[in-house]
Amino acid sequence: MASTFERNDARRGGKGPQKAPGHGRFARRPETPSDDWIWGWHAVEAALGNPRREPPVRLLATPERARQIEAAFGRSKLLEIADNNLIARTLPQGASHQGVAMRAGPLETVGLEDFAGGPGAVVLMLDQVTDPQNVGAILRSAAAFGAQGVILQDRHAPRFTGALAKAAAGALERVPVARVVNLSRALEELSESGWRTIGLSGEAEQPLAAVLDARPTVLVLGSEGEGLRRLVGEHCDELAKIPMPGGFESLNVSAAAAVALYEAARTR
Repeated sequence: MASTFERNDARRGGKGPQKAPGHGRFARRPETPSDDWIWGWHAVEAALGNPRREPPVRLLATPERARQIEAAFGRSKLLEIADNNLIARTLPQGASHQGVAMRAGPLETVGLEDFAGGPGAVVLMLDQVTDPQNVGAILRSAAAFGAQGVILQDRHAPRFTGALAKAAAGALERVPVARVVNLSRALEELSESGWRTIGLSGEAEQPLAAVLDARPTVLVLGSEGEGLRRLVGEHCDELAKIPMPGGFESLNVSAAAAVALYEAARTR
């Protein structure tokens, strides 16, 4: 499929400026700082190459990064040359942009029916996990351990831009994400489709390793503060815990997701 560059230029009816790599048009003034942008080299590179993402609205890059972008994706009239200071003033304070930022088009989501299942398949469901850094890190672990996707609630979930995309380091573009209105109903639908649903809870009696098997599995993780909500937990086939012999009470949700994915990968 065409890259976002190719599809964007096709819509504009042109092939982009015929200039030497790294010599795009100079950027205009910075916009009001916003987290509608994606920044950081890995995040932007992955977004530009993702056919499931709509073409970007604006793309800023230093001359060096512009040469890298044009080498990978071809020339485009969308690319604007900017210095580090202008890019920084366009983004939220403290954003580590690495010389490139993109005001991204929407990212296409998937439906529950798009998760294929099959032996050893794993999907993560996040119950009101709202911190974008955590969701980004979870997507990165999902990509690393070969999860089929991640399920989020329509509400109480961060947007697919900004700090989330930076923390995911490109995994946001690789891991399919489904957004649903009601997690409990989604669990019922998945169970009817042959998925086994396991909720992670510190109060569970059995360790996660004891309840995992080769069946397609949905691992459900609760929010950073409250954990798994009661109704969501009641719709899981099993509840399990991550044993912590060191005596510490709990793990950060992104760390718990990584441990759970590792345990699930071992059963494969």
